[in-house]
Amino acid sequence: MDPYLVRHAIAGVRDVNQWPDDSLRPLTKEGAQRFRKAACGLGRFAPPPEVVLGSPFARAWQTAEILAEEVDWPDPESCDALKEYAPSDVMAALASHASAGTVALVGHEPYLSALTLTLMGQSPRASLELKKGAAACVRLEQLDFTNPGMLLWCLPPRALRALA
Repeated sequence: MDPYLVRHAIAGVRDVNQWPDDSLRPLTKEGAQRFRKAACGLGRFAPPPEVVLGSPFARAWQTAEILAEEVDWPDPESCDALKEYAPSDVMAALASHASAGTVALVGHEPYLSALTLTLMGQSPRASLELKKGAAACVRLEQLDFTNPGMLLWCLPPRALRALA
């Protein structure tokens, strides 16, 4: 399986007065516009996944919806494991779609970078940052942590927009 790891696009600044529940913080208008172009680049570069799992937080969910709208990826399915760093729970979510060749995971930092490193058998404390709207792909021969995956690609949003 080749999971795509996609960080949500640019969201509003944390503000407890405006969004007392941070899970409701949406993408900015500019963030959504810029990601639409990045999504088109991602769609030209990467084959569509069979499944899209998204964090239920508004900003990640909106990002996953943009992928469905712009490049005809599947509608997202909610995945609570993507709200935080929960590699075992994410692996279980991937295992529930074991027949899929590619599954997209749309979530948040620093969790996606840590998850990417964990899938590659590296320490989640190593240095990797997925910028807002970036995407990566790790090839997993097995859906467990005993056989490290291999990073196939990692593209910042600027490169994805250039591919559009």
